[in-house]
Amino acid sequence: MIPLLVAGAVALVVGLFGTRVLISWLTERRIGQPIMAEDVGGPKGHAVKAGTPTMGGIAIVVAAAAGYAAAHVRSGAIFTRSGLIVMAAIIGAGVVGFLDDWIKVVNARNLGLSKAAKILGLLAVAVGFAVLMLTLTSVHTDLSFTRFDSPGIDLGTVGWFVLAVLVVVGFANAVNLTDGLDGLAAGSAIYTFVAFTVIAFWGFRHPEIYDIPHALDLAVVSTAMLGACAGFLWWNAAPARIFMGDTGSLAIGTAVACLALSTNTHLLLPIVCGLYVAETMSVILQVGSYRLFGRRVFRMAPIHHHFEVGGWPETTVIIRFWILAGLSTAIALGIYYADFVNAGGID
Repeated sequence: MIPLLVAGAVALVVGLFGTRVLISWLTERRIGQPIMAEDVGGPKGHAVKAGTPTMGGIAIVVAAAAGYAAAHVRSGAIFTRSGLIVMAAIIGAGVVGFLDDWIKVVNARNLGLSKAAKILGLLAVAVGFAVLMLTLTSVHTDLSFTRFDSPGIDLGTVGWFVLAVLVVVGFANAVNLTDGLDGLAAGSAIYTFVAFTVIAFWGFRHPEIYDIPHALDLAVVSTAMLGACAGFLWWNAAPARIFMGDTGSLAIGTAVACLALSTNTHLLLPIVCGLYVAETMSVILQVGSYRLFGRRVFRMAPIHHHFEVGGWPETTVIIRFWILAGLSTAIALGIYYADFVNAGGID
């Protein structure tokens, strides 16, 4: 338990004060989020956000790495291959996001890396994660819901590799789509990392049921991300003093995906991250409907903008979506615990 407390506390402090320092540094150099004409034509009120410091995800990634390292230096926890691989993937995705954000800032337009370049960058991170997990750890290659033998469909090395790549790229983009309102992505991410902290720590306490390699270290990673997001949210809550940018959203999405893959909760992930799934599906439905039938399903996609355009104040959308994210996480943890009982965890 002590490594978790150290990781969360250090990440929170570094995230809190590091974000404030980053805001000052970015403001002095006038490095802010560009808002294009088509963005201004969207939900009312977004035009005033132009120039708000961006790339705040740097603070999230640095804070998480600091919290993870501190937990091992101060509490005597052991660095593990699984934990280091997941943390490396988070940093790698953050670098891809940083390049995207930096190009936007330098060119003073809301277009960074091309779609192909961004996908290639995320693919490199996902492939690296999958290969390292398969070659350096004893990760299970079964398709899993709450534990490796449930339902226990063996995908084999190739099948798990494909699944891992799709999950990492998919959820990195899902969080990126969710990051459209002040504090929405950071706030909902806190719920997600609470869930994976519980899942990983529970797996550590009950190895006879879950058999998660390096479960405690994965819980440390999750707690570090939790603290980092909480520290960042202090400054990102509406009205935001800084945006996380792709640097933060891609790092968070990658962290979520890697933790699910490492804890054998692939099929539980869409429930834990119900909000991210809903946001992504709204975009898929909007694009598909418009291309096939020439009609839009929503006023604007992703779905949080649909409610904004419909007249909901931004803070109302954010808080209600936080509530939905919390409910989704609670349902997932309830399912996880119910399965623990059914698996013989409690006589």
